[in-house]
Amino acid sequence: MGSFEGAEIGNAARLVRLRTEHRDLDAAIDALRGAAATDQLQLARLKKRKLRLRDEIAAIEDAMIPDIIA
Repeated sequence: MGSFEGAEIGNAARLVRLRTEHRDLDAAIDALRGAAATDQLQLARLKKRKLRLRDEIAAIEDAMIPDIIA
């Protein structure tokens, strides 16, 4: 196995972890919204973290897709 293949496997594993965390944040945000006394600061922090995760996921996916010169 070459270093490129190892990096691909590492990226795939990281992608799975990030997607899981992103889904977990969705659940946490929904639960916080449903609470009687919503902590707006905590809600904003969770949303910001979720956006950072989305950007990181997109960057990894872009790196995994080879450039095709047409």
